[in-house]
Amino acid sequence: MTVTQWTGELNLSLEDRAGKTVARNVYFQGAFKVMRPIYHDDSGKVCYYLLNPGGGYLDGDRYRMDITAEPDARVTLTTQGATKVYKTPKDHAYQETTMTLKAGSYLEYLPDPLIAYKDAAYRQKNIVRMESGATFLYTDILTPGWSPDGGQFAFDSVRLINEIYVDGEPAVFDNIRLSPSDQKVGGLGFMEGYTHLGSMIAIGEQTTDDLIDILHDLLAGTLEEDQVKFGISRLAVPGFSIRILGRSTGRIEKMLNACHKRISEEWLGLTPASLRKY
Repeated sequence: MTVTQWTGELNLSLEDRAGKTVARNVYFQGAFKVMRPIYHDDSGKVCYYLLNPGGGYLDGDRYRMDITAEPDARVTLTTQGATKVYKTPKDHAYQETTMTLKAGSYLEYLPDPLIAYKDAAYRQKNIVRMESGATFLYTDILTPGWSPDGGQFAFDSVRLINEIYVDGEPAVFDNIRLSPSDQKVGGLGFMEGYTHLGSMIAIGEQTTDDLIDILHDLLAGTLEEDQVKFGISRLAVPGFSIRILGRSTGRIEKMLNACHKRISEEWLGLTPASLRKY
């Protein structure tokens, strides 16, 4: 996609210096900012909060992020609050993120939920380019926003694309498209009676069948009657994906957080700090 003018841009490059991950380059302009780095423990792993000072995405907004994790860098990226997409009567809002992971790096991108309000149209594309030996973890939650008429799927359309390449070869293509105007969203194949959608994608050579079994049991242990449906699958490359259908943001967050905690303990030997901002 060719865009001549971005509503907000962010470039962030991170490197390891004597066991501590620090920024080598930080640049942002427009309606995008990054807050100062936070170190939750003495492991050297850094956390950055991404901020949209405008409070939400509006008609025709365009955002771009470019993140690079150099060898052995370890970083958590999250957002200060939910991504709110409001009415877009003329043109959809768009966000494009490119993440480059060098060998030995660990990057987890854990944004707060995406909330699409009435008549909102939103497109999101994540492009991840990894080298062998790098580890990537990503989560997202799609939440229907409030509508004056009380409708659950009042947004116009949402499309979320994840492209992941390992050593230059295509590894994962994940494409979620929900368009209530021309799909029977809520029916078979499209949410199936649920209102909220959660996802996790993890790519790491540390993936084992035992870990996937543990995560499956962990997720199964959080089920409450018919409030949630989930699945976990191995990928063609070392890694897995999780998909959760639910009826509340909080329940999906609880499930994804439990998986994130176990993965962090298995892969990094760390218990992750809470990223909640409220």
